[in-house]
Amino acid sequence: MGNDFTLLWPEMMVAGLAFSVLAVNFITPSDRKVLLGYLSAVGLAGTLVFTLFYSWGTDTTIYGGLLRVDDFSLFFKVVFLLAGVLVALTSIEYVRRYLEHPGEYYGILLLIVLAAMLIASSGELLTAYISLELLSFGLYVLVSVDRYNPKSNEAATKYILLGALSSGFVLYGISQVYGHLGTTHFQGIGEALTITDQLGPGLFIGIVMIIAGLGFRVAAVPFHMWAPDAYEGAPTPVAAYLAVGSSATVFALILRFFVEALVPTAAEWQPLIVGLAVMTMLLGNLVAIAQSNLKRLLAYSSIGHAGYLLMGVAALVEVGDGGLLIFDRTHLATNAVMFHIVAYSVTNMAAFFVVTTVYNAIESEELEGLAGLGSRAPGLAMVLTVALFSLAGLPIFAGFISKFYLFTAVAAQDLLWLAGLAILMSLVSLYCYLRVVRQIYIQKTNDPVPIPVPRATSGVMALLLLGMVLIGIYPTPLMEFIQNASDSLLSAETILRLGQSLR
Repeated sequence: MGNDFTLLWPEMMVAGLAFSVLAVNFITPSDRKVLLGYLSAVGLAGTLVFTLFYSWGTDTTIYGGLLRVDDFSLFFKVVFLLAGVLVALTSIEYVRRYLEHPGEYYGILLLIVLAAMLIASSGELLTAYISLELLSFGLYVLVSVDRYNPKSNEAATKYILLGALSSGFVLYGISQVYGHLGTTHFQGIGEALTITDQLGPGLFIGIVMIIAGLGFRVAAVPFHMWAPDAYEGAPTPVAAYLAVGSSATVFALILRFFVEALVPTAAEWQPLIVGLAVMTMLLGNLVAIAQSNLKRLLAYSSIGHAGYLLMGVAALVEVGDGGLLIFDRTHLATNAVMFHIVAYSVTNMAAFFVVTTVYNAIESEELEGLAGLGSRAPGLAMVLTVALFSLAGLPIFAGFISKFYLFTAVAAQDLLWLAGLAILMSLVSLYCYLRVVRQIYIQKTNDPVPIPVPRATSGVMALLLLGMVLIGIYPTPLMEFIQNASDSLLSAETILRLGQSLR
């Protein structure tokens, strides 16, 4: 433990890149500002490589435990940096066509990535809250960045108002936890709860408020109201980050907070998480069937997948007879949640990349706009079809193997009925996605003109397609990385404390 500033080099590099992009924006001619997107992507890619080599194997805390630098945070930093690279590349053509201030757009996007990296390293509630607010403020601005679009303005207004309410929930919850336990450090909370016979009303309300605030961030039902409108009104690349980066960021925080702080009281909060997971899976997958707008459809799909991930969080601990807590398969649950986050991120990014490319060509986000895509742009059609099949969980794609791991982990924790419900909802989602595939390959179009696909776009989509297939048929390297992250989260100290919480 210490205050070694050099451990924060990855975060400082992203912050420096953000300010560099803003500075370069002032001296770049209008017809050359497209280079800002490439600068952002290349800078994030360089930071990704540096972070892997610089932080690998490090396991320490800084500033008295406010920030954790370990393999768990490294894993999610890699995910966030990679998501930032993909969103920057996805944004280039869209920003060139539709947005007036590309420098501000890319600068804020980079600050959002910085906030996500800090959240992954947070070991204390207030540090996590401040980082979460930095992430949220950036997303508020990017959702409304298309200021002449009424849908964008409406979406941002709803997002900001409900986001402020959720922030109030989290702050009130933090105040209750601190008032009752005298600490906001995750490990300190866990140690205090280990010696607590039961949660008092005030402490229970505080934990519920924190869960509600985090539930809003991942669009869990009944805190999901903002998501469909925000996805539809936001620029499509921003909607992609909402679906991928924002959700993964909050689940990184949820995993660390629940494992290090709340696991000793799993018997009290597990039914609440199970209820959220059930409602989120049901509403997300069922309401998606009725959607005609592609971004709203993907929004409800994201809600459904948030339900699957919440199901994995509920399975962190098996609650036996008499409230006995069993931690034998906690590793299985943490591995499964992280694996599904990666598979879902790659898959959803591919889907949004295609939607963005189609919108750039025909300026339509409606399902009807995909009619005849199989003949107008065979490559786009193939990538979108594979992405939809992966989201549904069909072999041989990433979504199948990640759902298999996740559902197996849930069933192994004596929640077999919940895994069965998740399988049923996956079948429902397949019907929803097949509607889109039918539109792509069977529905005729009145405009047979081919859709142009830039070479850079084709290259990125080829990589995403390769990723969806490789993760599905050979997940071993990724699982080894995830296992290192899980081992770091469930360190010997944590396991010892969890063992002491058996009662």
